[in-house]
Amino acid sequence: MAVLQVKNLTKKFGSFTAVDNISFELKEGEILSLLGPNGAGKTTTIQMLLGVLTPTKGEVYYFDKDLTSNREEILEKVNFSSTYTQLPGLLTVGENLSFISYLYNIENRKQRINKIVEIFRLKKLLKEQMKDLSSGQLTRVNLAKAFINYPKVLLLDEPTASLDPETANYIRNFLINEREKFNISIIWTSHNMAEVEEVCDRVIFINKGKIIADNTPEKLAKTIEICHVELNIPDGLKRTIEICQNQKVIYRLAGRNIIVDLKEKEIPEFLKSLMDKGVNYDQISIDKPTLEDYFLQVAKKN
Repeated sequence: MAVLQVKNLTKKFGSFTAVDNISFELKEGEILSLLGPNGAGKTTTIQMLLGVLTPTKGEVYYFDKDLTSNREEILEKVNFSSTYTQLPGLLTVGENLSFISYLYNIENRKQRINKIVEIFRLKKLLKEQMKDLSSGQLTRVNLAKAFINYPKVLLLDEPTASLDPETANYIRNFLINEREKFNISIIWTSHNMAEVEEVCDRVIFINKGKIIADNTPEKLAKTIEICHVELNIPDGLKRTIEICQNQKVIYRLAGRNIIVDLKEKEIPEFLKSLMDKGVNYDQISIDKPTLEDYFLQVAKKN
């Protein structure tokens, strides 16, 4: 069942089209990533999904209800977190969470705030003013804010930005567990491709305001044919470079290691050409295409 339906969504700023006639659905319990280069239209799309920006054209439905005419009812069940959101800087973390909680019809308000504070490790920050927090601390407060109303749909714009690796991993695991326990649906934007591959069920790729791909991370990665083959060559590095140049193979050097870009079916023949020239390697690793490779290919074309 779709909890969110987007139909022909368009946003123009004067003659510039930021989002160009996009349509998609978010299923119940699904984690969907919106990916694209900077300026592709991701943040503008999320702002329209929240009703912050009015679409030039198109419709947004949550739970089979039109956002325009049912905004208050819908936003009781929806929330968001963004790296770019600024909460009142002179209020403390505790004051911000308390104030935000009154935007929603929450039972046992104090108990809910205490639980959110515990989950996002904010107890020591409750009396700190927002203006004094680090980027990572601000990210955690924004995520706490997003969960305060028991949302059914979450819009997360760079949810782990500025977090240290341990905290980012903790947040990812928490979000996955919340999805499994409560069937929450999540739209997730990120520039961390490994994170998207780990967390998201499906990826919609936006470029210049248009949807150019809609598939699983694995299937998008498989559209890229090139593998990265890394070889450690104690002796014969110059001969290897000559072979790459003669075969017009793209390569990069890292000390005595060489990384070459080859189609998977070309790897055996390339290794044979090294052996024919008397080049021996004592280590080899083959990295198959990833979502990051797909992203870089689109960015390069752009």
